[in-house]
Amino acid sequence: MFSLCSKCNLSDERRSQLTSVGLLILRLYAGGMMFFAHGLGKFQSFGEKSSMFPDPLGVGSPLSMGMAIGAEVFCSLAIILGLATRAAALPLIVTMLVAAFIIHGDDPWAKKEFALMHLLPYLVLLFTGAGAYSLDARCKNRCKLEEE
Repeated sequence: MFSLCSKCNLSDERRSQLTSVGLLILRLYAGGMMFFAHGLGKFQSFGEKSSMFPDPLGVGSPLSMGMAIGAEVFCSLAIILGLATRAAALPLIVTMLVAAFIIHGDDPWAKKEFALMHLLPYLVLLFTGAGAYSLDARCKNRCKLEEE
């Protein structure tokens, strides 16, 4: 295993703990930023803004806003908690791809960049899962105990 310092070799257990701490930080940041910066405002203003919300998929403005709220509020909270993390990441990935390439499709790169920056942590969580410090891990551990 490559290490910057021969005295800094980490055990597999320690490396796993640090990876899980990193995933926890990533989940808290990505979920929190999406929830507070985007989802909560949409949720609170649904009644007044739903008829004017962009409809990139042709399903109607209120439904488009409802789907965005579902991803940005409920999936973000699931990401924060580490609950059904991989499943919760999927709607957020779709939402960010729609934002980057449909909503901002004709805009300069600087406009697409924000959606793509939000996209990256959700892709990482899709592939890695939530880590040990999550409800996913607690549920998995509880299921293992019940099987024994």
